[in-house]
Amino acid sequence: MSDLNCFLEKIKVLPHQKSQANSKAVGLFFTSSIFIIISLILIGLLPTTCQSAEEIWPASSTAPSVMIAILLRNKAHTLPWFLHYLEKLDYPKNRIRLWLEIDHNVDNSVSMMKKWLGRVQSQYNKVDFVDDDSEINYPDAYGPYHWSKKRVSNILRLRQEALNSARNTWTDFLLFVDADNFLLNDQVLKELMRHDKPIISPMMNVTASDYYSNFWGDVAPNGYYKRSDDYEDILHKVKTGAFQVPVVHSTMLIQTRLQITNSLAYDPPPPNYEGPIDDIIIFAFSARYHKVPMYILNENFYGMMLIPLGDEDTIEDEKEQFLHMKLQAIVDDVTLEKLPYLDAPARPPDKLGFDEIFMINLVRRPERRDKMIRCFKELGINATIFDAVDGKQLNDSFLNSWNVKVLKSYADPYHGTRTLTMGEIGCFLSHYFIWLQVVNRNLSKVIIFEDDVRFSRDFRGKLKAVMSDIDKMEIPWDLLYLGRKKLFEDGEPFVGDSETLVWPLYSYWTIGYALSYAGAFKLVHEDPLPKMVPVDEYLPIMFDNHPREDWQEHFENRNLVALSTFPLLIEPTLYTGEPGYFTDTEDSPTVDVVVPEVGPNAPFDTNHPDSNENDSNNNNQCANMDKLKGDMDWIDDVRQSLESKNEL
Repeated sequence: MSDLNCFLEKIKVLPHQKSQANSKAVGLFFTSSIFIIISLILIGLLPTTCQSAEEIWPASSTAPSVMIAILLRNKAHTLPWFLHYLEKLDYPKNRIRLWLEIDHNVDNSVSMMKKWLGRVQSQYNKVDFVDDDSEINYPDAYGPYHWSKKRVSNILRLRQEALNSARNTWTDFLLFVDADNFLLNDQVLKELMRHDKPIISPMMNVTASDYYSNFWGDVAPNGYYKRSDDYEDILHKVKTGAFQVPVVHSTMLIQTRLQITNSLAYDPPPPNYEGPIDDIIIFAFSARYHKVPMYILNENFYGMMLIPLGDEDTIEDEKEQFLHMKLQAIVDDVTLEKLPYLDAPARPPDKLGFDEIFMINLVRRPERRDKMIRCFKELGINATIFDAVDGKQLNDSFLNSWNVKVLKSYADPYHGTRTLTMGEIGCFLSHYFIWLQVVNRNLSKVIIFEDDVRFSRDFRGKLKAVMSDIDKMEIPWDLLYLGRKKLFEDGEPFVGDSETLVWPLYSYWTIGYALSYAGAFKLVHEDPLPKMVPVDEYLPIMFDNHPREDWQEHFENRNLVALSTFPLLIEPTLYTGEPGYFTDTEDSPTVDVVVPEVGPNAPFDTNHPDSNENDSNNNNQCANMDKLKGDMDWIDDVRQSLESKNEL
C-alpha cells in the first residue's frame, strides 16, 4: 500500500460528533492534506510503501495509539492478577490511554485501583478514571450479577461513552477488556493489530467449561447464541487463524479511525432492532447492520477468562470460579502472577473437618509434589506429604520381609499375560502404610490424595455438602470415593434421598478418597499383602462389587461400606494417551514376566526378573526402604493387634 493510501486510511474518518457547520473547513483540510502528501512523494521525501508493524512499533513515538477501556465492578479478587498482565503488555505505555470506570462496588476495588494508579499512572499517555460509588447496588437488581434493566442500561451507556471518547481523541485502536480477562500473552496487542481487522478478539481460554469462549459461531433468529458447525474446530484449534464470526465480546480490539467502524454503536441500537437488550448482542447487530466484520484469532494462547455467572450468583461464587482457574493453571503449567503490593488474602489452611489429609508422592517426582502443594495452598488445605514406596527401589528381600506375594489368579485385565508391576506394588504399599497409620493413631476419618489430581470447581463447598449428607443420614461409611474411573455409566443408585452420594459399582483409580477408621481397619485386617492385587482392584473387591469371583474368593470379609460423591470432585491431571501422560505404576518391571494361565491354579514366581543380575544394586536401592521398615516398628504392633481381633 502506498503512503498516500496509508495516510488516506488514517484521515478519511471524522469524529461522528462533528457538527455539520464544520464540514466545509474539514473538507478544505482534507483536500490540502492530499496535495501536500502527493507533493512530498513526488520530490522523494516520503517512501512509496507503508512501513510494516514490526518496523514502526520499536519507535514508541510512532506506534499506533490505543485506548484501553475497562468497566469495573466488584473485582477486588481478580485485580491483582488482571492489573499485573495489563501492566506487562509489550506495548509503549506512552501510546496507551487508560479509560477506567468503576461503579456499584461493595468490595475494595476502588482503593485497589487507586493504589495501582498511584504507581503507574505517570507511565501512560493519559488516564481517565471515574469512581462512581454513589450506589452499591442497582435498585432493581436482586444480586450483584443480576442483569437488571438499570444495570444493562448503564453498561450500554458506559460502553458508548468509551467508544465516543476513542473517536473524539482520534485514537487508532480501542481495546475493550473485562477485568476478569487475563491477557497472559504480552504480545496480544501487536498480534491483533498485525491482522488489520476492523474488529478482532483474541480467543480466551476458559477452565470452567469445555465449550465457552469469547465468541459465537452463529446467532439464532431471536438474537441469542447458536453453535455453528465449525465452532469446536475453532475453539479447540483444529484449524487456526483469524475467522469471521457473528459475535465477539469481553476482550476485543476496534480500529476506531476506519470509516467502516464510524457508525458502530452500543446506544442507540441499530434501526429496527427488536432483539435482546444486551450489550454484546446489540453491538454485534450494529456491526452486522453496518457490514463491519468481526474476527476471532486463535493462532496462539492469549489468556484466560471467567464465564458469566447467573442472576442469583454471588461474589463468593465468582471467587470460587477464579480459584478453579488458578488451580487449573497450576496443573497445566501456566503461571498466574499477581502484583505483590495489592492484597489478596490467602485462605487459612485447615483439614476440611478430617483428622488428617495425606498426599502420596514419589520423592523423585518433585514437580508433582510442588504442584499439589501450590493447589493445597490455594484451597486452604493443610496436608501431610507421604513419601511413596518407590517400585524402582523394591527388591525380593524387602518384599519377602513384608510377605508380599501376588494373588495367584491375578493377571492384568487389559494385558492378559501381565502380572503386577513393581510400581503397582509400591502404589499398594503406599496406601497400605497410610491405612496402618489410621488404625495405629486411631484417626476417625482421613483423606488420601495421590499427586496427579485436578480439583473440581468449589471443591471445598461440595465436599462439605457431601459430608453433611452422610452425617444427616447417619451412614456408617468406610470409604468415600472423591474421584475414580467409572467402568459402568448406568446403574449406580443414589444413597437414600441424597443428590450428592451414590453406591459405586466396580471402579478404577485411587486418586483420592476419604477413609474412616473402620474402613482402614477392614482393609488392613483382611491381610492383603500375601494375595496382592492392584490397590484399585482391591477396593471394589472389599465392597463386594468386583466382576472376578475367582479373585474375590480369596478375600473373606468383603463388607467395606463404600460410597462415591456425585458428581466426582477430582479427576486425573491427564488421561491415558494425552500429551505428557505417564504412569509410574504400570510402566515399570513386573514381578513375574508371564502368567502362563489365568485362574486359581496359575503358577507364581516371586523372583524379580532382574534380581539375579544385579542383586547388590537392588539392595542399595532398597536401603531407604529398609530404613522405612525400621522406622515403622509400630506396624508390627498393629498387625498383632489386628490378628487378635476377628471382626470390627
